[in-house]
Amino acid sequence: MNLTKFKNCFDGWSVFTVLLALIFSIPIFAVIGLAFIPSDEVWSHLSSTVLPRYVRNTILLMLGVGAGVVVIGTSTAWVVTMYRFPGQRVFEWALFLPLAMPAYVIATVYVQLLEFAGPIQSFLRMIFGWQSTRDYWFPQIVSMEGAITMMILVLYPYVYLLARASFLELSTNVMEVGQILGKGAWKNFWQVALPLSRPAIVVGLILALMETISDFGTVKIFAVSTFTTGIYTVWLGMYNAPGAAQLATTLLVFVSILIFLERLSRHRKRYHPSDQNRMERKKTQLSGKRALLAFLCCLLPILFGFLIPFLLLIKWVFETYEETFTHRFINDASNSVLLASIAAGLSVLLALLTAYGLRLRPTKLLRITTRIATLGYAVPGPIIALGVLLPFAGLDNAVDRFMRETFGISTGLILSGTIFAVIFAYLVRFLALSFGTLEAGLTKITKNFEEVSRTLGQGTFSTLRRVHFPLLHGSLLTAAILVFVDVMKELPLTLMLQPFNFSTLATRIYEYASEERLNECSLWSVAIVLVGIVPVVILSRGIAKSRSEQSPAETPDALLWIEKWKAIED
Repeated sequence: MNLTKFKNCFDGWSVFTVLLALIFSIPIFAVIGLAFIPSDEVWSHLSSTVLPRYVRNTILLMLGVGAGVVVIGTSTAWVVTMYRFPGQRVFEWALFLPLAMPAYVIATVYVQLLEFAGPIQSFLRMIFGWQSTRDYWFPQIVSMEGAITMMILVLYPYVYLLARASFLELSTNVMEVGQILGKGAWKNFWQVALPLSRPAIVVGLILALMETISDFGTVKIFAVSTFTTGIYTVWLGMYNAPGAAQLATTLLVFVSILIFLERLSRHRKRYHPSDQNRMERKKTQLSGKRALLAFLCCLLPILFGFLIPFLLLIKWVFETYEETFTHRFINDASNSVLLASIAAGLSVLLALLTAYGLRLRPTKLLRITTRIATLGYAVPGPIIALGVLLPFAGLDNAVDRFMRETFGISTGLILSGTIFAVIFAYLVRFLALSFGTLEAGLTKITKNFEEVSRTLGQGTFSTLRRVHFPLLHGSLLTAAILVFVDVMKELPLTLMLQPFNFSTLATRIYEYASEERLNECSLWSVAIVLVGIVPVVILSRGIAKSRSEQSPAETPDALLWIEKWKAIED
């Protein structure tokens, strides 16, 4: 009997997931391990010089972005869910267009637009005859406030998507009770709808804050020193691995606090909305000033978060097309597509095997190891990059030393500084995306299919290939697209790990922005934005489909982001 239990616990699927968890956890444990190795007073030096500034700026950034995304995301979700007004149907899907605009891309646009030599300030000086900044006041774009604004504009859709899905789940009866008790529209929202939707809003907020603390390009462009810029500077600028590891470990504490706060906010709280009388079926028609106010409430985030930056990028592309559409752009685009395709394919394959193994053997061991294997999405890119570089460089040095001592030849860099290291880091970072999507897809497939397949003599792999794979084609495509787009936009991880003389669209944008050649990076920026629009199209189509085929509780726009969160919170 004990032998049978042992075989069930350590069959092929269990061994695979355990090995995957061990391999993918190496970067995180490498960083933590190096951080606790005694060094030459590195930590005392950092704590007395740059650490207070990193902590202060990171906290201020989180507070500013958090407040902004909650206000914009929740208010716009409430307006498009509760009311009818001109453009309301368009705003339902257009409000998550800024998701396609990476923060570092929108940052380059507004720096070019609002800086002293930019078109707006130049126009003002021409009109009013001003000569210098001593003659007038203009907001300083390269600042903490500027960085916060840029991140709010592109991250509020996290809250919007989940808040809207939660508002759709509220039954009309719940809201009518509030009206019977004499609550007006504002009190009904504040005292009834908002408390019931708080868990969903908090999830969106935490996702936005995760993106905030892991951002590198935006804070670098706006000269805001945070943990991510500090890790990059200490590691690649000062060549101080222990110091970078200690900063990375401190940043992990911030991530852990965010996850803890999210769990605490939902402690023992369960909400059971009715499946009938959805709010979607009863909206208040607005007219006059109220309709105009609702229209502007939804238009302004889209206008500043997508339309203005994108149109300016298109304009600059036409102005610089002949100089920028060269072999360099084609090479960078090819590199980005190559990395994203390989990472997406491998991520989907590993996630499919892991999710299917967990379906076959839902033991406690597999649940724990699966969550460890998908932990990387909760870890900022710079930490993963550092965690990949450390063991890979150590292994390369050990192999090189052995070969020189034994055979008198040098092997050089085998793993670190290669595409292999970059792909491995992508898998650590984004496996959770594909796993969450495929796990959700598998739960919709009844186990009766597997039983019938086995009675027909099919094994587990054959059942996966001939039964599950065709039924999962939608989930497989969605998972691949999510990983592909995130890899295309990923900046700090790629910047720290890319091989010599190897650039992608994202790293070239950062290079041009660092050299203040902002117009020249427009073609690269437009390419990334166009790729980022693909998930937005999927979300909008899912919403349209959900109106006729699904209940609002099952809308795909919520599921995509809920599945992102599942791997983090578990």
